[in-house]
Amino acid sequence: MKPSKDKYKNLLNNIGQTIETARQNAVKAVNTELVKANWEIGRHIIEFEQHGHERAEYGSDLLTKLAKDLKLLYGKGFGRRNVLDMRRFYLTFPIWQTVSAKLSWSHFIVLLGISDETARKFYEKQSINENWSKRELERQIDSSLFERLALSRDKKGVLYLSEKGQIASNPTEVIKDPYVLDFLKIPQSNKVTEKHLEQKIIDNLQLFLLELGKGFTFVGRQYKISLRNKHFYIDLVFYHRILKCFVLIDLKTKPVRHNGHRANESLSELF
Repeated sequence: MKPSKDKYKNLLNNIGQTIETARQNAVKAVNTELVKANWEIGRHIIEFEQHGHERAEYGSDLLTKLAKDLKLLYGKGFGRRNVLDMRRFYLTFPIWQTVSAKLSWSHFIVLLGISDETARKFYEKQSINENWSKRELERQIDSSLFERLALSRDKKGVLYLSEKGQIASNPTEVIKDPYVLDFLKIPQSNKVTEKHLEQKIIDNLQLFLLELGKGFTFVGRQYKISLRNKHFYIDLVFYHRILKCFVLIDLKTKPVRHNGHRANESLSELF
């Protein structure tokens, strides 16, 4: 008897999921071994220094010779810059148990470029919490995410931020000031209408959600709300899964008057 089309399709999907899971696990395993190997190489270099031999600093001949011989023996991936990064990696993360298996070597290369330890720990933790790609990590660093979040916190709050990442437990911790929307690629010289700005955000919704932060889910645009037989349209509506509340965004490209006409006052009463 021939299997039904639905049953066969289900079989094919199950096999496909098994293959994809296996491939993802294989990539993770390879990444873990690569990170561990680079950490070990850094450890060997530092131990070589500590036994009284030449220091493997940026301008030393040791790194040049080491990179040349490793490349000759093992091929690409052992340029002088790479070997220096391995050394820096071990110095920055001297305890292997503190190295996250969830981050790739590319992530760690980006993190090594952050000189401030508090900021580096934050970006490391946030990359894990938010499952950032290397590209997204770079964008968040370039947009000074840590500095923006740290502005509204005292010293204790900043340290907590670096150790735990951004964990939204109340509305004030959700809001960033300012938000950086460089991914919209709108030239500063352009005069942007609110409608155009809304469409650009919708076109880049995934990146906008990343900028908003963890917990946000998109509900709709131009969301209709009726109050006292009057209809209002909210530009963008999101729901925050952690705070369990809706977040309404009203886009403005000009200065806002909080106590405008009666319609605005009536709408504010709704919230």
